[in-house]
Amino acid sequence: MTLICIAISILLLILLINSFKVHPFPAFLVVSIFAAISLGLSIDQIAPALEKGIGNILSSLLILIAFGAMFGKIIAVSGAAQKIASVMMAWVGPGKIQWAMMVVGFIIGIPLFYGVGFVLMVPLIFSVVYKYKLPAVFIGLPMLAALSVTHGFLPPHPSPSALVILFNANMGLTLVYGFALAIPAIVIAGPFFAQFLKRIPSQPLKTFVSEDLPEDKLPGTFNSFFTALLPVILLIATTFLQHTFRLSPTVQKSLIFLSSPSVVLMIVFFYALFSLGVAQKHKMDDLMNHCTQAVKDVATIILIIAGSGALKEVFTQTGVSEEIANSLQALPVPPLALGWIIAAIIRICIGSATVAGLTTGSMILPLIHSTATDPNLMVLAVGAGSLAFSHVNDSGFWMFKEYFNLTIKDTVLTWSVMESIVAIVGLIGVLLLSLVV
Repeated sequence: MTLICIAISILLLILLINSFKVHPFPAFLVVSIFAAISLGLSIDQIAPALEKGIGNILSSLLILIAFGAMFGKIIAVSGAAQKIASVMMAWVGPGKIQWAMMVVGFIIGIPLFYGVGFVLMVPLIFSVVYKYKLPAVFIGLPMLAALSVTHGFLPPHPSPSALVILFNANMGLTLVYGFALAIPAIVIAGPFFAQFLKRIPSQPLKTFVSEDLPEDKLPGTFNSFFTALLPVILLIATTFLQHTFRLSPTVQKSLIFLSSPSVVLMIVFFYALFSLGVAQKHKMDDLMNHCTQAVKDVATIILIIAGSGALKEVFTQTGVSEEIANSLQALPVPPLALGWIIAAIIRICIGSATVAGLTTGSMILPLIHSTATDPNLMVLAVGAGSLAFSHVNDSGFWMFKEYFNLTIKDTVLTWSVMESIVAIVGLIGVLLLSLVV
């Protein structure tokens, strides 16, 4: 009966978001209340449970998401992203533009949220398409595959960051494993798959081709690359030092402090504010206005994460965690594969990778502890599953269709298949990694 109640709760969440177009945050709260009542939580405990769940998850993520959004915005408006792209083009030449696009998408996708990265990079894709008379999908898909992979696999993006905290995983190790999976996923779903798409008819709208900043207004090459990659450098460096050297207690505590994702994002934000802002003669008022807009842009993500925390707390307080774990363990499916399957099903039904990842996280958490599954790999398994088969209920699907001026059929054959390849390659990579780590 407990599992039936949980299944109905998840189905209700899917219906509210997908069929009735309710925003995920109130949908999560309604479902949390329904789940609490149906699972026998005392009526006077429901409101405190929701508040506790929201508070617990936001206490760890609010700084990370807010500073991450502001950092990404500075990378964009300063011209650093444009500089990175132009340098990559000069390095590889016209014959390897497709691979350059993939690399640029990967670099840009690390600090930028997916939607920002998409809008920022599409003008670059179209300018290359018009300049070299190349097929738009053939050139653009590798870059967008890279943006998608970083969004689903790598911290400090919202869903993988939330899953790291939820599963008590190690942010640095998850990032290292994520890189190991991201590279083959991007190559296969990007340049390799795009070879079959050269004849897909696409006439991208010239309206979306924006003017670049003049060269003398762009930051330097080293400044642009170093600042964009600084979060990754700090996370990997502090993790490497902690796991490689025997350090004094004082140094160890200092590295623990510096390796905290919230602290890392605070450091790189203020560094970017100086290196790409003040040092480049940008007015502080303008920079702060951009940062304010960036936080507004991620407000919905913050609310979705908060709602998922409420549902998780209801599952915890009603004592269903053990029953979920026992039931799932009875299935002849490895835990990592099970996490992927659940996330993929929710993603296909709801359309949101963030909702799919966070909902799966609350359901799969007890299984991690009971089966001693590596939490870092589970973050990646769920993240990969949350990217599976984007279709008409996903805003990313429509962005790709409209920007590239494709039919729905061709969008499914290109975008939807690309996302599914990323998810499948991610699962295979996680299972292979589980054999050696």
